[in-house]
Amino acid sequence: MGRLRIYAIHVAATAVVAPIWERFLSTYPEVHLELAVGHATIDIVAKGFDAGIGPRDRVPADMIAVRVTGPMKIAVVGAPIYFAKRRPPRTPDDLASHSCVQYRQAAEGEVLVWPFERNRKSRRVSVDGRVMVNDPDLVVRAAVDGLGIAYTIEALAEPFLRSRQLVRVLEDWSPSFEGLFLYYPGHRQVPPTLRAFIDLIRATHGSASVRRSLQNPFTKH
Repeated sequence: MGRLRIYAIHVAATAVVAPIWERFLSTYPEVHLELAVGHATIDIVAKGFDAGIGPRDRVPADMIAVRVTGPMKIAVVGAPIYFAKRRPPRTPDDLASHSCVQYRQAAEGEVLVWPFERNRKSRRVSVDGRVMVNDPDLVVRAAVDGLGIAYTIEALAEPFLRSRQLVRVLEDWSPSFEGLFLYYPGHRQVPPTLRAFIDLIRATHGSASVRRSLQNPFTKH
């Protein structure tokens, strides 16, 4: 019982917490869950959080880190209505003739150059399009609305792929990126609510396999 406060980057909130929070709260009806989403690096102890979830490079040296996902696969996607008018790309070079949903990292950050990988060879492609956003959900929404091809984390696109509002392209070129970690202070006893939360995440995601992966552009500071 009690309150569990988690600070997570956007992708972690969507891919790690949201898939299990209904089961977690049903299993522990006396627990209150607070999920704060942000991309700034903060002192989770000073801010009163029990744990954070993000990439490995955000984990402070004095904290315990628990891997909660394996490498995260990229999905390059577009809506059927978009591909009804244009032939789907077969190689990254084909994107030059397409409208792509551009992603800017933070309000004044860099525009994402799309990383691709095939047969252990990496390349980066600058894309163009009429829409640019700085929110991962809006990247997917723009694609669903037929505004262009989007480059996103598979977990964000999966519900729309399942409902066939999006279709996948360039899958054989789509890389995997470094997964996510839950971290918490190592100098104090782990609250039972947090231990139960970690156990459920690990049971849901299974044993997170680790293989070669690129740096995730959606988790940069």
